[in-house]
Amino acid sequence: MTADQFGRPWQRTLAIKAAPFIILVLAGLAARTSLAAAYPLIALLLFWWIASDTMMLSLLARSSGKPGAKAVLGVLAMASFTVLAGAPHALRDMALATPAILAVMGTFLVGHFAWGLIRAGKSLRGHEDRKAGWVAAASEVLPPALVRLAAAELTILYMALFRWGGPADVPADCRAFSYYRHLAPMCAVMLVLSAIEMTVYHLLLGHWSRTAAMILFVISDAGFVYLVGFIKSFRFRPVLLTPEGVRVRTGFLIDQLVPIESIARIETGFSGAQVRAPGSFNAALLAWPNILLVLDPPVQRPSLFKGSRAYSKIAFRLDDPEAFVRLLRWRLGRIAP
Repeated sequence: MTADQFGRPWQRTLAIKAAPFIILVLAGLAARTSLAAAYPLIALLLFWWIASDTMMLSLLARSSGKPGAKAVLGVLAMASFTVLAGAPHALRDMALATPAILAVMGTFLVGHFAWGLIRAGKSLRGHEDRKAGWVAAASEVLPPALVRLAAAELTILYMALFRWGGPADVPADCRAFSYYRHLAPMCAVMLVLSAIEMTVYHLLLGHWSRTAAMILFVISDAGFVYLVGFIKSFRFRPVLLTPEGVRVRTGFLIDQLVPIESIARIETGFSGAQVRAPGSFNAALLAWPNILLVLDPPVQRPSLFKGSRAYSKIAFRLDDPEAFVRLLRWRLGRIAP
């Protein structure tokens, strides 16, 4: 079966991401059967082989070429860690009691972390942006997707709990344009409704189960903190006009750079059909956009399941669209042939 017969690119991407997880879960369940308990050494070796083979095939599927030695060592280290962490007690005790297996697993783990720490030091020194440097350094030791997720979580928590004033995040040589004023009343209503919902759930569940009430209260509190951070990000992460182009941002939700060379024209009066067209990306939140950028060539935007998509138009809303349009048209006039 060819790649085209397998399905669309987004289906292949979903299969590549989901299949290893499903296989490892099934292997972990098989390691907990009575047959595996009767033959722990064989079950341990099979679990280790399945984990290594699955992760290696996933690496090959994601790589455009031949993977490097660091990537291969990282896969073997991750497979060893998965076996030690996910195996039942009988198999884990067998691994710890077998010097040869413990030595090989330890070599993979220590080698990966030692090599990763060396490269992490180089990455940290090679980045002027301190946050980007720490993310790049941690990605040399830990899975990059996990590092990016942790960085995003910490950024939202920091925004929600510690940033209550100060200027917006505007790099040097950039002009900021806000879009949060029309969102402020709706955001205030969302926060009030969330607080009421937390209180009502806690009081009602408290009469039925104190444990359930506490669990839901913790979940609601976490959701409320994330909502506060997300709402505050509207003010601290404005749309930017940068030397490279337009950086369309909507809090933590959207951050899309549109190169200045890709902007064919700017429209302020447009129809709903243009905004809803298949090749249009609507970055306005809870409001109708007041600016539409027509792009040629289109820009690529990553998608969770579809890999990436090309957009020939991008729409968004600003509090002061006239100043933005005036400055952007001046920039476009300067680079026009």
